[in-house]
Amino acid sequence: MSGLIGKKIGMTSIFDENGKNLPCTVIEAGPCVVTQVRTKEVDGYEALQLGFDDKAEKRANKAELGHAKKAGVSPKKAVVEFQDFEGDYKLGDTVTVENFVEGEFVDVSGTSKGKGFQGVVKRHGFAGVGQATHGQHNRLRAPGSIGAASYPARVFKGMRMAGRMGGEKVTVQNLKVLKVVPEKNLIVVKGCVPGHKNSYVIIQK
Repeated sequence: MSGLIGKKIGMTSIFDENGKNLPCTVIEAGPCVVTQVRTKEVDGYEALQLGFDDKAEKRANKAELGHAKKAGVSPKKAVVEFQDFEGDYKLGDTVTVENFVEGEFVDVSGTSKGKGFQGVVKRHGFAGVGQATHGQHNRLRAPGSIGAASYPARVFKGMRMAGRMGGEKVTVQNLKVLKVVPEKNLIVVKGCVPGHKNSYVIIQK
């Protein structure tokens, strides 16, 4: 499974050959450097570790500096392993956006935007009571009963309640590659991908 680490630039829209306006996301994908090659003999599995976006040496710890030095590259801000990577790559090789072609479909993973502490209406889609409170005060967006009584005398795990929302790993599958711009390391995919602008994403095909 080939892939790249990228940075979400933002959203825009382009017109296809039929004149239809398509919403799309622009991602700066690579160039990524091979920082480690996992083998079955040494590690028990085969994978390719890629690094993206240079990190200042004064901000890297000794482990990161030593790891990067072994590959002959500078320390990287984002490091991700890809299993079953297509192609034969060695330590220090560069993987570019040219691995992708227009018209194919990719999966994009990222960390969703954090929305802080939210109530049940926003977090889980509860309907509220639509302005009809039956005479109660301030119950429009309340969660209501959570079902516990003297038995089982506890709240079941997974009960949908208010709490922190967002900030989770999300994968959006089967996004069509609309355009690849190799000279600028850009890939344009149809639809939206998780995360805020300039957040790191993982593109896999």
